[in-house]
Amino acid sequence: MKSKKPIFRYGKDKLTPLKATQIASGLRKGILTPEIKKGLHACFQEVAAIAAAGKSVYGINTGFGPLCQTTISPKQVTQLQENILRSHCVGVGDFIEPHLAKLMLILKTHALCFGYSGVSTETIKRILWHIDNDILPYVPSQGSVGASGDLAPLAHLFLPLIGVGYVSYKGKRTAIKVVLKKYNLKPLKLGPKEGLALINGTQFIAAHAVDAVVRFHNCLEAADIIGALSLEAMLGSMQPFKAKLHKLRPFQGACFVAHRLTQLLHQSKLLASHTDCNRVQDPYSLRCMPQVHGTSRDAWAYINQQVLIELNSVTDNPIIFSRKETISGGSFHGQPLALPMDYACLAASELGNISERRTYLLLEGKGGLPLLLMKDTGINSGFMIPQYTAAALVSENKTMCYPASADSIPTSVGQEDHVSMGAISARKARTVIDNLEKILAVELLTAAQALDYRHPVKSTSVLEACHQMVRKRITHAEKDRVFGQDLNRARKIISRGELVATANEAAKKHKINLCGKNEKQFNLE
Repeated sequence: MKSKKPIFRYGKDKLTPLKATQIASGLRKGILTPEIKKGLHACFQEVAAIAAAGKSVYGINTGFGPLCQTTISPKQVTQLQENILRSHCVGVGDFIEPHLAKLMLILKTHALCFGYSGVSTETIKRILWHIDNDILPYVPSQGSVGASGDLAPLAHLFLPLIGVGYVSYKGKRTAIKVVLKKYNLKPLKLGPKEGLALINGTQFIAAHAVDAVVRFHNCLEAADIIGALSLEAMLGSMQPFKAKLHKLRPFQGACFVAHRLTQLLHQSKLLASHTDCNRVQDPYSLRCMPQVHGTSRDAWAYINQQVLIELNSVTDNPIIFSRKETISGGSFHGQPLALPMDYACLAASELGNISERRTYLLLEGKGGLPLLLMKDTGINSGFMIPQYTAAALVSENKTMCYPASADSIPTSVGQEDHVSMGAISARKARTVIDNLEKILAVELLTAAQALDYRHPVKSTSVLEACHQMVRKRITHAEKDRVFGQDLNRARKIISRGELVATANEAAKKHKINLCGKNEKQFNLE
């Protein structure tokens, strides 16, 4: 008998990047509880009472932005909410991936379910219908300045609720009217404030941040493993990773990585084979892995904490505490995520930067390794050109480290006079991580090739398991071939988490603790 999927209760349970990703992937089921439905209905009724009373309250019976002084009659309230969805659909550029659109729906549902936004239970149920049936709106990637929330992306995300626009249905672009007819459903009639509640918020930035946090964590785990493989292939030393050394400069990330490397290299026969060599020290890209990888770990921990707070926050405006108290504030402003996403660009870029340097070391023909990692060079170029690819990607990443959040352009006729540009920083962060996976793939390919030349002397149980897994998918090369295919395979090994899973399984089998004392801080929840 198959076990049931784990449940996540919107508006009740703590949402994390991992849980959000699991819901989007169908590994976890999001539900509404009776308690949350009751809270939603109560707040919706409060908003209805405000609209009926006639007193001007921003977003309920007034215009938006610079039109906040314009009063809207009770008869026009519904039209106002539909108009805001239509008028704000001004996104341009390529559409975001369906996975990200689904994450946006999940994150928005959770935020609305706290019961301070004034949306109806029926609206939430319709959003859940989109999530559960993979009927996902097309959302353009450009157009948000990340201030009054991600207005344009969220307007596109929720336009299908009123029966307008297109969705991805069974992998095809289909008019939402056609899909609704198939399910015998009608477009929603939005109540007071619902349109504004839907488009106010940071869910475009946050969805990208969730994806970045999950994938960057995997890259950090993989980088330690790949770096250890490179060190073994270069006959490096593990002395720089000793705990007593790092206690004298106890940055948590550095201590964590030093512990991981020590465990990954523990009882290596390769290390033992060159104990009495006359090398005094290794190049920085090997010796300083705890300091460089560890600082990126510290950055990830901070970014993850900021994202956790954002995922469990109310980010629209105004906030409805009661019919007597509505507060128009700035909870939609993207700055709390904009700066961390710029930080993610820098931290991920540096992880790729040091990886490419290790790749270069492996090609130099030192320490008994053949030049360019191939015995018959001249007629063969060996692994010369994959390093070019890594170098190009590292350089591209460096160009994206300028912080988008350092900029602001006033919008809304000056009403929104400082904006975060967080949508840009979030998009950049994902691009940098895309490139990082490819850079690590180049190092994995070259490290595996180099380690072949060290056999029959063995590395550790964990690293040998990783090497064998790579070799099942990518064979050793003694002649030139289309290395682009190998790089694509290596990237999949990394991006799908196969390398990290292999290392963790081998560590568990041999009772090796790769995490140490700081496991919780650097864990993906």
